[in-house]
Order: sequence, then structure tokens, then C-alpha cells
Amino acid sequence: MLNRRHIIGAASAVAFVLSGNFALAEDKLYIPLISKGFSHQFWQAVKLGSEQAAEEFNVEVTFEGPDNEGQVDRQIDMLAAALAKKPAAIGFAAVDSQASIPMLKKIDKAGVPLIAFDSGVDSEIPVTTATTDNVAAAALAADKMAEAIGGAGKVAVISHDQTSRTGIDRVDGFVNQIAAKYPDIEVVSVQYGGGDHLISTEITKSILTANPDLKGMFGANEGSAIGVVNGVKEAKADIVIIGFDSGAAQKEAVRSGLMAGAITQNPVGIGYETVKAAVATINGESVPKIIDTGFYYYDKNNMDDPEIAAVLYD
Repeated sequence: MLNRRHIIGAASAVAFVLSGNFALAEDKLYIPLISKGFSHQFWQAVKLGSEQAAEEFNVEVTFEGPDNEGQVDRQIDMLAAALAKKPAAIGFAAVDSQASIPMLKKIDKAGVPLIAFDSGVDSEIPVTTATTDNVAAAALAADKMAEAIGGAGKVAVISHDQTSRTGIDRVDGFVNQIAAKYPDIEVVSVQYGGGDHLISTEITKSILTANPDLKGMFGANEGSAIGVVNGVKEAKADIVIIGFDSGAAQKEAVRSGLMAGAITQNPVGIGYETVKAAVATINGESVPKIIDTGFYYYDKNNMDDPEIAAVLYD
């Protein structure tokens, strides 16, 4: 059952954007989602999942994020603007898990439940986090890399950042799995391209120039992985590429054999579970502290299997 604060928020201050103005939606709870980015196909798939849940649970959602995943200040401004609209709950995927904490404290003080998604924060404030087990997913990527290069050789990693929980966990999951299980594989470089495929392309070419005997590269998110693909093509290198996420360009690279395979999350599920958890929390229901939305490895041999195809996105 809704408590008094949420009844007030729903009846008098729930708003949604309409032609640049705000209109009251008295019959629906308002739940804004602030993501790490907006342009990548991954985030569009998360948005789709949130909209599916909004329709099912009869709530209003908005979904926005900065243009790229390096705009910490821009994201915090979006979070502040969302709070100012007095929502019933907020969904949030942090670009920087530390920098966002002061704003999260304001949200908590205002009595607005916060649901973290994709990338958690170093705080107990979020009621729950709907996310992939990124450490385990990246460890699987390391296993697939080791298998593909014969268990020996030099490899490198390009990740999106070293401030978000996903960036940290994917690097740690990959590097630690290599160190623990594959003594004949050396991780010679870990670099960060901000999730930008153009920057990641240049980083890839630089790593290849410095390490002409490199056997493989792991791109730890959609933009990073596409950057690795493009960099390898431009350098005319012959190495094993393991990616993370899906999207049309990455799927094409896997089908062509340029990319050996990739980890896919369940982005539609992440969006859906975020809104579902927000509604449950508003209604006074308990939710688990972590909602594991799952992951899969796909390559050209299994990407058309129904279970895998259902979580690949364009």
C-alpha cells in the first residue's frame, strides 16, 4: 500500500515532459530513469524495457542520459532535475559511483526511493540494483579468450571507465580470472576510452603498435568493443577479439568472424526490472538488494538460438 509521501507525490507533483512543459498525471506514479548514456543501442534497449514495465504497471516513466558515458556533471544535473519534479521513485545508473553520492543523499533525505540499475553505487542508499553480475560475466570473457588463443600469449583490455561499477567490475573480472587460471597469459595493457568507439579505435591501434605480438583484446562495453574491431581492421592485425554487449555492429563483427564472440547482457530485462522494483518499493513490498538480470556468451554458432537471440539487440 502506498505511504502518505508517495500518495502526495502521485497526486500533486507527478509530472512528465510534454512539448517542453510539464503536465500533471494524477492517475499515474512518475518514475524518471537517469542512465549513464543514451546513444548506445544498449541504453535504447534498457529504455524499451522500462517502457514495457511502465505500460504493464500503469506508471509514467521518462528515460534520459548524457550524450556519452563520461559526462559526470551532466548526469548529476539530470538527477537533480528529476528530484525537483517530486517523483515517486528514481532509477539511476551511475557514471561515477562516488561523485553521485551527495545527490543521492539529497534524494534519500527527500524520502524518494532510489533504484540503481546497470551500474551500482558505493552506498547503501539504493533500495536495490538491477544489474548483470559483471565480475562473473567478464570472467567468462576471460575463459573464452584463453580458449581462443590456446591458453598462452599477450592480451589487452579496453574498458569504458574506471569510475563506474560496471567499468571496475568488468576489468577486475577479466584480469583476475586470467591471473588465477591462466599463468601463461599476460595482460599487457588496460586502457580506457570512455565508451567512445572513436577514442577506443585510436587506443587499440596504439596498443597494437606497442605490442606487435599481441594475441587478443577484450572490449568491455559496446563502444569499447566496436573501437577494438575498427582499430584491428585499420591496423590489419590478426588477433582474437572478445566483446561485451550486443548491437548491430557488434553482431555483424561476430557473424563475420572478426570478433570471436561477446558477452550479452539482458538490457530489456534491466529496464523492466528497474521499474518493477520501483513500483514494488512504492507499494511497500520488499525487493532483493541485488536483482541479477543475467548474461550469456554468444558467437556465430549460437547467436541465432532462441534463448540467445532474445537478448541480442539492434
